[in-house]
Amino acid sequence: MNAQIFAGCIPALMTPCTSDRTPDYDALVRTGRRLIDAGMSAVVYCGSMGDWPLLTDDQRMEGVARLVAAGVPVVVGTGAVNTATAVAHAAHAQKVGAHGLMVIPRLLSRSTAVDAQRNHFKAILAAAPDLPAVIYNSPWYGYSTGAELFFALRREHPNLIGFKEFGGAAAMDYAAEHITSRDDDAMLVVGVDTCTFHGFIRCGAAGAITGIGCVLPEASLHLVRLCKQAAAGDVVARRRAQELDEAMKVLSRFDEGADLVLFYKYLMVLKGHPEFELHFNETDALSDSQKGFAKAQLELFEKWYEGWSREA
Repeated sequence: MNAQIFAGCIPALMTPCTSDRTPDYDALVRTGRRLIDAGMSAVVYCGSMGDWPLLTDDQRMEGVARLVAAGVPVVVGTGAVNTATAVAHAAHAQKVGAHGLMVIPRLLSRSTAVDAQRNHFKAILAAAPDLPAVIYNSPWYGYSTGAELFFALRREHPNLIGFKEFGGAAAMDYAAEHITSRDDDAMLVVGVDTCTFHGFIRCGAAGAITGIGCVLPEASLHLVRLCKQAAAGDVVARRRAQELDEAMKVLSRFDEGADLVLFYKYLMVLKGHPEFELHFNETDALSDSQKGFAKAQLELFEKWYEGWSREA
């Protein structure tokens, strides 16, 4: 079990689709391979970015299996409408040789009762005991996992090695203070692009799961590298990390919204990847004004980044 799979920069793959609105597995694998070759430590598949609610269970599992077979280190999202389905995805991930799990709370039938979430998490962790796992904490799921539950689970399931925090800076502060600072072996993973600088430099994060990293892998890797250097005391790296983080802010902010997949797929098309033009629901699309805004922001950033990079 390699807990370091969650260290570094980890893009959350989107699922490209064909003209008949089914997954384009060849394009999925090409994308995963390209990002690993660029320097990413792993990819996440079928988190929110992967459009898992729009895929069948068989489609999700096939995507995982194909990525693994292609030699792509993959962390599998366990989002599901019931525990049994989440367990099936976890067990499949271990069976085919995936590298980790991103454990998501109960959905739709969710409960704020601690016991309900505990039992859900336990079932998933027990289904893949050989895979390192992080709990995905997000306000979108209507439940916040606290330190007491995290450590109760960790005592029984040593494959629970960390905590992915999506809830913003204050939530990341909580995770750093009450979870990862209590256990040197527990990893904090940044879960939203707008908190990369904050997470690494102020909260001791070990890795970042990123949306914008699919679109701008070089810049995202650059930011994580600078943040790690800054966290180690490099004041020049800290200044440059802050500059880069600020410059990426608008594009990173797409990661916070409900239309994140629509924005990032469109940006992928602008970057020369037409396999992301279509969506699984034919009616899903950005408005013309949203497209114009996204395109302008990408162009502004790339022009700035070209000049800024030359200064190093």
